[in-house]
Amino acid sequence: MSIHVTIIGAGLGGLTLARVLHVHGIRSTVYEAETSPTARAQGGLLDIRDYNGQPALRDAGLYDEFRALILEGRQAMRVLSREGEVLPDLPDDGTGTNPEVPRGELRQMLLDSLPAGTVRWGHKVTGVRGLGGGRHEVAFADGTTVETELLVGADGAWSRVRPLLSGATPEYTGVSFVETHLLDADTRHPESAKLVCDGSTMSLAPGKGVLVHRERGGTLHTWVMLVRPRDWVDGIDFSDATALDRIAHEFDDWSPRLTALIADGDTAPVPRQIHALPDEHRWDRTPGVTLLGDAAHLTAPNGEGANLALYDGAELGKAIAAHPDDVEAALTAYEREMFPRSATAARDGVDLREMLGEDTPYSLISMFTE
Repeated sequence: MSIHVTIIGAGLGGLTLARVLHVHGIRSTVYEAETSPTARAQGGLLDIRDYNGQPALRDAGLYDEFRALILEGRQAMRVLSREGEVLPDLPDDGTGTNPEVPRGELRQMLLDSLPAGTVRWGHKVTGVRGLGGGRHEVAFADGTTVETELLVGADGAWSRVRPLLSGATPEYTGVSFVETHLLDADTRHPESAKLVCDGSTMSLAPGKGVLVHRERGGTLHTWVMLVRPRDWVDGIDFSDATALDRIAHEFDDWSPRLTALIADGDTAPVPRQIHALPDEHRWDRTPGVTLLGDAAHLTAPNGEGANLALYDGAELGKAIAAHPDDVEAALTAYEREMFPRSATAARDGVDLREMLGEDTPYSLISMFTE
């Protein structure tokens, strides 16, 4: 097949697209701003859903490899009160359908499945312009350019491809996360290790919360959730040694066993201001270009983002394979299904502001027990 697909962004969605295209004998090149696969940490655990993420990996021919990455027992869920009292404690009984895998290992699995040279590292996009006839030129920070016949923006929240299609920009949701890790917790932080179940442990109160995942090698990955204005987060120097204590201070009325999950962090805190695109974000069909994943439908974390990116990549790859000589037919078919799918996921997913609202943690308990 003569078509060549240019993909911007080597995240889960872009790599899944490249892999599905490869399975169908279609060439692609993925351009990634990061300098190598290990240039930065790739986040924590992902629950891969049986209705979108897992089918995408089947389409990529990687389902068995995915199963080998699963961390057994990680579908357990525990909810704690702010006093550290165990509320619902739901073990992983082996019947769950959304197994947990480390994001970095899933990404590496996808990278390993591609022909050498498919991903071009160190290519930061500085601009994209239309050339007419569905072709585009992509400019990179190193001064090089590439012309495309089919351009896919898989470049995340702050996509440089999105402006070709839409004037929408992500807006701050009012919620910020701060993450840190407790390393070798069973040995170095035994009380914290006892507090956290085999999977996810969560404690919420109005306006704030703590979520902890148990990862490989005894690592506890702590996510602090705070409803705060943007300037509050911007006012903290996260490079300062006291930053974790500053964040833990927001939980002074909580059990010290819970605040230790923050203050005892062994890694520098990383702030993440949570942004989202409109739930119904869409665009008019524009020749030769489309988006997938967060570039197309960024939402606050709700368990669906990575799964939708995987699914988008697989569905777009299959659409191109079904219409190898008609790019517009492929993109039209893909977008026709993607727009309502992503809007539904945004509406039906967990609402962070609601989860941290006045009814928490009881609304959360009801959601899990029902």
